[in-house]
Amino acid sequence: MPEPRAVSPGYHGDPDALVESTVSAISWAAIFGGGIAASSTAVVLVLLGTGLGLSAVSPWPHSGASAATFSIAACIWLIVVQWLSSAIGGYTTGRLRTKWVRLHTHEIFFRDTAHGFLTWALAVLLGAGILASASCPG
Repeated sequence: MPEPRAVSPGYHGDPDALVESTVSAISWAAIFGGGIAASSTAVVLVLLGTGLGLSAVSPWPHSGASAATFSIAACIWLIVVQWLSSAIGGYTTGRLRTKWVRLHTHEIFFRDTAHGFLTWALAVLLGAGILASASCPG
């Protein structure tokens, strides 16, 4: 009678079914969807922040926000934009990815993290492309 194979904790499948998959673990469709969601969210939030910033500044002296207050608020807003757009992009990627079955929970966590990183990287490239296209004349 064969000995049962040891299976690490967190694995909830048949230990005899542990075989290497021939399919890539990367779900590019989910990554592109999340990257587009993150980039478009960032654009919308930056436009919203621009509108809020323009309403806080006054052309008249000694009214409206000071330059220091405006600069600090703009920095905080850009950080919030990055957090929110990355969260929405990562959430979208996570919900759209292929469901992995018969995998250890650590492997699923790693793959989810890798998908989130690739989504962020794609969103950064899309944002850089938008900024580059806006700065080039003609």
